[in-house]
Amino acid sequence: MIPPDWAHLPFFARDWPGIDARLAAEAGPVYPPRRRLFAALDACPPTAVRVVILGQDPYHTPGKADGLAFSIPRRFGGRLGSLDNIFKELSDDLGVRRRDTDLGDWARQGVLLLNTALSVPDGRPGAHARIGWDRLVAEVLAELDRAPRAFLLWGGPARQVAARHLHNADHLRIETAHPSPLSARRGFFGSRPFSRVNAWLAARGGPPIVWG
Repeated sequence: MIPPDWAHLPFFARDWPGIDARLAAEAGPVYPPRRRLFAALDACPPTAVRVVILGQDPYHTPGKADGLAFSIPRRFGGRLGSLDNIFKELSDDLGVRRRDTDLGDWARQGVLLLNTALSVPDGRPGAHARIGWDRLVAEVLAELDRAPRAFLLWGGPARQVAARHLHNADHLRIETAHPSPLSARRGFFGSRPFSRVNAWLAARGGPPIVWG
């Protein structure tokens, strides 16, 4: 359950047992499924992370959250919401017409798809924002702050967390509105994050992310 490459973080001994008990006590469903709670960290060991996309909390409707921020299982048949806007920006930015909603291929290239809260109760967005996940996110960001990386900070919570815990002046930081249908037109659209990340990686001698 605990991601082995991140198990050294104090959070897992100090805070996780209490959060685990809190999640077990919820009367209704909690998303993502328990086995996928740490999917983002499982997919990206610290040394493999090149890009961080930081969102808010998981999707709060059945079958949509898969443990990677903004990613949606291929079998999901409902509205894509934020992910649809991400795909629109990707198309405008790079001309890439992506249809696969599972973003696991991004994670395998070193894109850490992390939310500022890793769980959410059914139909209650933001309800787990203050149960202790912030301590894990703070420790993850402190670990990643040691070397230059690209950070896409989407939404107010992501920007606020980054302001507290990222101090390396060599990071690429792209801060915009959240891609939610409620806010994407307030600065997410037109931000061209995908080409800017790839240009930054190329300038440092690294391969680009294949976003499509």
